[in-house]
Amino acid sequence: MGSYGSNVARPSTADGIEALRLKVGDCSAHYLKAGSGQPVVLLHGGASDSRDWVGTMDALGRAGTFYAPDLIGFGQSDKSKDGYCLADFVDFTLGFTEALGLERADLVGHSLGGRVCLEIALRHPEKVRRLVVVNAAGFTRLARWGASIGLAFWFARKMLRLPQRFPRFLEDNGGRGHWLCLDELPDLQAPTLIVWSRADPYYSLGGAQKAVRLLPNARLAVLPCYGHAPHLRKREAFNELLLGFLNHEQDSEA
Repeated sequence: MGSYGSNVARPSTADGIEALRLKVGDCSAHYLKAGSGQPVVLLHGGASDSRDWVGTMDALGRAGTFYAPDLIGFGQSDKSKDGYCLADFVDFTLGFTEALGLERADLVGHSLGGRVCLEIALRHPEKVRRLVVVNAAGFTRLARWGASIGLAFWFARKMLRLPQRFPRFLEDNGGRGHWLCLDELPDLQAPTLIVWSRADPYYSLGGAQKAVRLLPNARLAVLPCYGHAPHLRKREAFNELLLGFLNHEQDSEA
């Protein structure tokens, strides 16, 4: 996916956070920006948008320049009724970083966003300095209970004739079911922090424990909470983990 940049300022979301637009290929993308220093790209999950990261950007703006896009099909970015496969989200993210002129960045992703980050780190390791994944897809299959929750919300909106808030997810041609990637993790060399909830109804902690054993340069941090979004439920603890990871890596490179 080709890309070119065109920033248009919009009202700030919080102190020091700008809301901007950027042209990525044929897509008009909305994103948030804050801070200064090394670039950090924050990718939201499959039932959210860039606003998930406001609390982190507001708290850690001095640790780097944070960019949080609405992925294609989400939030205020352009949408298609046809749906998207993993490759579409990967191409969009690569186009987004290219349009911003980011040659190499730290990638942080939650759930779907985490799987996108993993794919970029696997396919384009030269573009990733450090990697943080939070309750990411790809380490285990989606739990039946979690799938049932998502399906119930989809049917409820359909019965009420409300527009679906999030895009359809499509299988990649020749892709792996459930976007699993455990067998490729030993090839991923980027320093990696895996953050997980103690209990997640969508993706089990067991998958993260398998992943950290396979990754050559990774550690796992388990936050004491229930749910799929520990970066929101335990925001202060997550922000402290992220800041420590960024600072540790910066110190080791100095």
